[in-house]
Amino acid sequence: MDLPFQSDAWNRLLGQLDRLPHALLLHGPQGVGKLHLAERFAQLLLCEAPGSRTAPCGGCDGCRWFLAGNHPDVRFVEPETMARQSAREEEDEGAEKQKRKPSAEIRIEQVRALADFLNLVSHRGGRRVAIVHPAEAMNPHASNALLKSLEEPPAAAVFLLVSHRPSHLLPTIRSRCIPTPVPLPDAEAARRWLEAQGVAEAARWLGFAGGAPLRALEYATGERAERIDRILDTLGRGELAELEGVNDREALELLAEALQKHAFDSALASFGLPRRFTPPVASETTARRAWLSYAREMGRNRALARHPLNARLHASEMLAGLPRK
Repeated sequence: MDLPFQSDAWNRLLGQLDRLPHALLLHGPQGVGKLHLAERFAQLLLCEAPGSRTAPCGGCDGCRWFLAGNHPDVRFVEPETMARQSAREEEDEGAEKQKRKPSAEIRIEQVRALADFLNLVSHRGGRRVAIVHPAEAMNPHASNALLKSLEEPPAAAVFLLVSHRPSHLLPTIRSRCIPTPVPLPDAEAARRWLEAQGVAEAARWLGFAGGAPLRALEYATGERAERIDRILDTLGRGELAELEGVNDREALELLAEALQKHAFDSALASFGLPRRFTPPVASETTARRAWLSYAREMGRNRALARHPLNARLHASEMLAGLPRK
């Protein structure tokens, strides 16, 4: 997938090639293409075509292996809940992994395994690349273990850290990485790209995703937006009892997101501004401060929804706090 709206960030990465640092930190909002850029840069670093300086060739052995997900000189370090573990890692962890739930954190065992991998000789006689995503998912033990590798990096090893919240990383980790910002793109460029992907109502979905085009694409092509729209319609009709049957974390997170958007739009309407996500309702009399406070609370609840809790009880509590007209 080509991301022309991130050409500036790509050019910043290319500018590092002459004096390639051992660690780069790609940071910016979620859904703007940071991981895609990190993967493409990793592919370029492992590309075996002579003279590949601006883009991976896509046809050499290195590129084919990378695109197939089995290049021997690259490792992804991600939470188990993101479900991208190599077959070798699955085999190494064996039955022990089956005894526990997938972790939403990056654990110290993963970082130690990465260090062992990077200290081996490259299979292809070139670089070894590690992509850590999202880097802020590392628990404290994993962070300290990675810091040791960054302080004494193995020869020919390149770390690509991808972060939505770089302030959550240890300052000592940030200080050992060259920062590469990946900002929200120009809205018009993002809209054109979405339309090129076949997305109808691209401007609406881009607004729905807060200007992040990859999130907008996910909304427009998946079930998530349709489910949120149904929740928003139910809220508009005031039939809150229909929403109390939430019984899993994914549905709870969707409910929290829909409530946040509903509250944000209601706050906009209280200032006489047009709604962004939801249609107008008959009355907009609730105090704007109440809506703003509730929108902030739902933002916190979206994060809480990813953690183990009683989904049905939590949904009832969120709905009970909804400002009343």
